[in-house]
Amino acid sequence: MILHEPLALPALIADIGGTNARFALTDLASAAPRVLQPQSLDASRFASLQHAAEHYLDMVGVRPKHAAIAVACPVDGEEIRLTNRAWSFTRRELQASLALDHLHVLNDFGAVAWSVPALGEEDRIVLHGDDDALREGPITVLGPGTGLGVALLVGHDADWQVVETEGGHVSFAPLGDEEHAIARWFSARFGRVSNERLLCGAGLSHIDAVLRDAVDHTNGQHHALREPADIVSAALEGHDLAARRTLARFCAVLGSVAGDAALIHGSRTVMIAGGIVPRFVPFLRSSAFRERFLAKGRFAAYLESVNIRVITHTCPGLLGAAMALRADLAKEHAR
Repeated sequence: MILHEPLALPALIADIGGTNARFALTDLASAAPRVLQPQSLDASRFASLQHAAEHYLDMVGVRPKHAAIAVACPVDGEEIRLTNRAWSFTRRELQASLALDHLHVLNDFGAVAWSVPALGEEDRIVLHGDDDALREGPITVLGPGTGLGVALLVGHDADWQVVETEGGHVSFAPLGDEEHAIARWFSARFGRVSNERLLCGAGLSHIDAVLRDAVDHTNGQHHALREPADIVSAALEGHDLAARRTLARFCAVLGSVAGDAALIHGSRTVMIAGGIVPRFVPFLRSSAFRERFLAKGRFAAYLESVNIRVITHTCPGLLGAAMALRADLAKEHAR
C-alpha cells in the first residue's frame, strides 16, 4: 500500500484499542483534517505499539515527523500502559524510535470527542433533538467497544476543548430483578462491577450467558459464551429470542449510563460512538434506551432537551487524532 497522493506536511495518526491498532496519515497543510490511507491492524500480531507503527509506515512508504496517537488508557504520565492490551511505552522512547519531531499522545475517547466538530451530517444519525446543538457544548461522548469510553467536549464552534475521562469505570447501578441478577453474576466473577464490565463486547457476551442460564436454570444447563457479533446478528434476524433479550438489556443499561453521564456533565448533546452501537441503530431506537435515559426522577424533564446522536463515521478516532494534533501544534506555536 504505497501512498500515491503527495502530502505537503504528512503526519501519522493512530487509534490504538484493545483489539485493533488503526493507523493513517493526514496532511497538516490541508485546509481541513483528512484521514488518508487508513489501515486497521490486528494488535495481537505485534509485540508493541512501536512494531505496529513501523509496520504501517513501511506499508505506506512515508516517514512523517509529526504524530498523534490515541490510546485506550489514561495518558497523564511519561509511561503509558494500555488497559486492555499488554503494550506499554514511554513518550520519549516512542518519539525517538519513530524519529519524530513532535508526538502527541491522547486518550482514545478523547480523540473521538475531538472528531465531533469535524463530523458531517452523513457521519451521524439523529436519535433525538436538534442538530444545531452541536455548535455548542458541553457534549458527552461515550461508547462501548473493547471497553466503555467516556469523554467530554466543551466550548463552542470556534474554540473546542476536550476533557479526557475514565467515566466507563463508574460503578454499575442495576435496576430491576434482571439487572440485579446480572450484577450478582458479574460481582461473583470480577469483584467490583463497573459500567464497562457490561457495556463492551465481552460484557454483551456475559449478559447473554447470564440470561440464557437464568432461562434454563431448572435443567442445570450452562451455556458457552457467544461472540458479540453473533449475538447482535441473531438479535437483528429476529428468530433468536435469547439474543434479542440480551441486546434489549444492553440497550437499556446503555440508556441509564448515558443519562447519568448527561447529568454529570450538564450536557446539551450526547454522542454515542464505539464499534458496537452503529451496527444496530434501529434496534436501539425501538428499545428502552430513551426510556431509561429519561428515567432520572425529578430530572426527567431536564433530560428531555438533551440531543442524542450516534456517530457512524468509520474512523472517528483517527479523524479526532488529526484534529487534536492540529490543536496541539497551534498551541505550541502560540507559546
